[in-house]
Amino acid sequence: MAISPKLFFLLFLQLMLVSSLSNIAGAQDLAVGFYRRSCPGVEYIVAKTVAQYVKKQPTIAASLLRVHFHDCFVRGCDGSVLLNSIPNNPAEKDAFPNLSLRGFNVVDAVKAAVEKQCPGIVSCADILALIARDAVRMIGGPLWEVPMGRRDGTVSISREALINLPPPFANISSLKTSFLSKGLSVKDLVVLSGAHTIGVSHCSSFSNRLYNFTGKGDADPKLDKYYAVALKKKCKPNDQKTIVEMDPGSFKTFDQSYYTLVSKRRGMFQSDSALLDDPDTKAYVQFQSSTRGATFAADFAESMINMGNIGVLTGTDGEIRRRCAFVN
Repeated sequence: MAISPKLFFLLFLQLMLVSSLSNIAGAQDLAVGFYRRSCPGVEYIVAKTVAQYVKKQPTIAASLLRVHFHDCFVRGCDGSVLLNSIPNNPAEKDAFPNLSLRGFNVVDAVKAAVEKQCPGIVSCADILALIARDAVRMIGGPLWEVPMGRRDGTVSISREALINLPPPFANISSLKTSFLSKGLSVKDLVVLSGAHTIGVSHCSSFSNRLYNFTGKGDADPKLDKYYAVALKKKCKPNDQKTIVEMDPGSFKTFDQSYYTLVSKRRGMFQSDSALLDDPDTKAYVQFQSSTRGATFAADFAESMINMGNIGVLTGTDGEIRRRCAFVN
């Protein structure tokens, strides 16, 4: 039986409502200072350990932030992206969008340090949220209080990452649908996109915009032609190995320059350019660009808290993993 457009829309709204209510219910059990009595030094331990890695390699900060994002968008913020594959069950970290994730060794080091002080108390999901916050702060980003109390999931399925993670070629409609399905707003979408102010990307994630974009041997017309020429010098056709700065000149510093680039049609990914295709996201991009990021730091902190609330397990759900890559 065919479903009418009206019925499909109503079913979609119902799905969004259920998702939002689920996120709200779990998030209500999170609290700042959750480990105040059970592991009072956890935030100091995490920050100290993360600092050792970021100091040696500042680009790892972007990787750690990305791991948290990829965790939360699949099954919620439950640490499922950290689990290793097992026979007959490929895990999320082995899904194609996650093959370029880095920083699992940092997570393991932080977890080991926390376990030494507070065995069996702090979840990998909470540790990942703290790592992301501290990594951002250490390269010039904002500081925010992280509500905690998440527990770790016991399931990780590769194909779910393919379904739930927005790809770099996503248009504005699919981006909005993706974020809304997680209980996030359009503002959260454009704010969290600002994370592209740090880090690098493989040419393969955006080279489709440089060569034969419309089948006529041309570049994406939404990409500034001079920027396209510059990228072509670094990324040859079918280049799978070369990496390029996402925010040229300040890719190791968390700042608002991403929005300036996007406003000039120099966003690296199609998903960056897509922010100019919606009046609300475009207005935000232009505002941050023209005001040198007047509210970006505060907005980013708020949106990170919102993202950290997605689908959390609390109470007696899930478990507290002893090692983040393995269920107990």
